[in-house]
Amino acid sequence: MTSLSILRTYEHADHLRMVLQTLREHQLYGKLQKCEFWFEKVVFLGHVVTKEGIKVDPRKVKAITEWSRPTNITEITGFLGLSGYYRRFIKDFLKIASPLTNLLKKANKFE
Repeated sequence: MTSLSILRTYEHADHLRMVLQTLREHQLYGKLQKCEFWFEKVVFLGHVVTKEGIKVDPRKVKAITEWSRPTNITEITGFLGLSGYYRRFIKDFLKIASPLTNLLKKANKFE
């Protein structure tokens, strides 16, 4: 372990101690069995959180890219719901999704 990583470990421990102390002062508690510490990467709610930032979980990307072609309004709604959750990660999402969104309008015929 390098001296820099040792310093970061101590810094992380200090931050963790401060957070836990603040929670305790406000009478907020958590179950230690449900807590994970000292990980460099955490998968949480369909996202991968690292020190570099937040990314989409590759398993979710795979689920979207392998989604079968929607054949009815319900399937389009499901697909747009899943893919729309990640719209902040997809450049020009609204432009890409607009043909599918237009199919949801009652005035348009589903084809």
